[in-house]
Amino acid sequence: MSARDEILANIRRSLGVKGNETIRRQIAMDRLERAPKGVIPARGQISGEERLALFRRQAEAALATVTEVSSAAEVPQVVAGFLRDHNLPATLRMGQDQRLTGMPWSETSLEISQGPSQGGDINAVSHAFGGVAETGSLVMVSGPENPSTLNFLPDNHIIVVSAKDIAGDYETVWNKVRFAFGKGGMPRTVNWITGPSRSGDIEQTLLLGAHGPRRVHVVVVRD
Repeated sequence: MSARDEILANIRRSLGVKGNETIRRQIAMDRLERAPKGVIPARGQISGEERLALFRRQAEAALATVTEVSSAAEVPQVVAGFLRDHNLPATLRMGQDQRLTGMPWSETSLEISQGPSQGGDINAVSHAFGGVAETGSLVMVSGPENPSTLNFLPDNHIIVVSAKDIAGDYETVWNKVRFAFGKGGMPRTVNWITGPSRSGDIEQTLLLGAHGPRRVHVVVVRD
């Protein structure tokens, strides 16, 4: 018996139950199903162009940079331009996400590597599951398509997100994650990224890249 099982067994014993009573289980399920929804800020209750504009403002306020493109085919050139403009090496690591691998990277001079980062990569590109306009956050789900190491180890993280996947509030994105993966199939990790990594010492000196990327560049694909 694991420590968890032992703790739960002690609780059931103190309550005088076994844990498999049909009525008790149904009461618990009904309570979960009828759980009241939390308050959603008015800022997140917007749509269309207003939502995209808010996402950009909030992301930039968090020190990310944002570029919008009209199609996925434009992403490689935008990424190459970002690296060139910041005097960064023309190297890029990505996972197995077919939305990324299907883009015309061969039209650039970038050297592409695939798979999780081992800590030696300067630049990485990932595709977000979605975005949240109220805070300018990107929602990343773990897996070989977009390894979580790319969220933390490279100095420069470029994140592609589809405009249609940018929601107004957190709750909407969580519902989409649950719907996409289903009960028992949730990703091991869901990371919420809001701008580059930062930390401030006691004198409030801001340090970027403290425990993650120094730069986060977001590419919003409108198609």
